[in-house]
Amino acid sequence: MIIATTEELPGKRIQESFGLVRGNAVRARHLGKDIGAAIKGIVGGEITEYTKLMGEVREQALDRMCKEARARGANAVVALRFANTEIAAGAAEILAYGTAVRVEEE
Repeated sequence: MIIATTEELPGKRIQESFGLVRGNAVRARHLGKDIGAAIKGIVGGEITEYTKLMGEVREQALDRMCKEARARGANAVVALRFANTEIAAGAAEILAYGTAVRVEEE
């Protein structure tokens, strides 16, 4: 599956568009990770626990979006975007969305 933030793919021609596809995932923080994050907040530095958590949820959202695109017959997603929101205290949603298309070599 080709995934691009652009609307076109160099060397490829869009043959068919299947419309909007999306995938989302929601994750909540873990108390143990919050303690580590609180310590980092005091001493400074990257909060790697949260970086890893957000990376995992982003990949899950992408996987779900690609699954929907494949189910529609697409072999690529163009105009990929991410959105995120805090759903509740300690819980965040990542949404990946784009346009599912079938591309061929030019």
